[in-house]
Amino acid sequence: MRVLVVEDEQVLREALRENLTAAGFTVDVAADGAEGLFAGLEYPIDIAIVDLGLPKLPGIDLIRRLRAEGKQFPILVLTARDRWQDKVQGLDAGADDYVAKPFHFEEVQARLQALLRRTGGWASAVLACGPITLDTRTQTVSVEGRAVELTTFEYRILEHLMLKAGEVISKTDLTEHLYEQDFERDSNVIEVFVGRLRRKLDPDERIKPIETLRGRGYRFALPRNTP
Repeated sequence: MRVLVVEDEQVLREALRENLTAAGFTVDVAADGAEGLFAGLEYPIDIAIVDLGLPKLPGIDLIRRLRAEGKQFPILVLTARDRWQDKVQGLDAGADDYVAKPFHFEEVQARLQALLRRTGGWASAVLACGPITLDTRTQTVSVEGRAVELTTFEYRILEHLMLKAGEVISKTDLTEHLYEQDFERDSNVIEVFVGRLRRKLDPDERIKPIETLRGRGYRFALPRNTP
């Protein structure tokens, strides 16, 4: 999942970048509202973290501009302000949730994961499709109760596909959500990762969880398990 962090305080911005990267996110950062607006409009963002007290373009205005441009990705507001009116104003502008400073990173991560699940139509932190289960909290995967060891990129691809189970995801989309903007990309690597995923999840080729749609991309084909 690709997250945009718009925060003018450098120490906090870099701490969020470091922690989110360690948690498995692809992270883009912006130091002011104008830079954040450009990134939010130009990059394939899955979710954003926006501070309200930003230079050049205040956080509230940034959120309004993104929504006016049709951007629907979830937005988590960071605010040092204690007034409940400021929090309401952020939500009214189009934000989906907020965290007040100072905060624990674990709370930010949990709220991000909850917003991403909600966007994908998942109510639980555990994504289950057929015999495959992915726990977004522990970042563990199992097939028919058997633990499956995945690399970081393999996990990111599987999580992205399962969060959007049933949807067609292009190779370009997967590539852009795996790598940061300044990272040298090779879309052919996606084919390698998907091939490894198939072998690890379905070594006997019985359940066929990931479909390839020629010229269109990939789709996680197993239906979501009902509660």
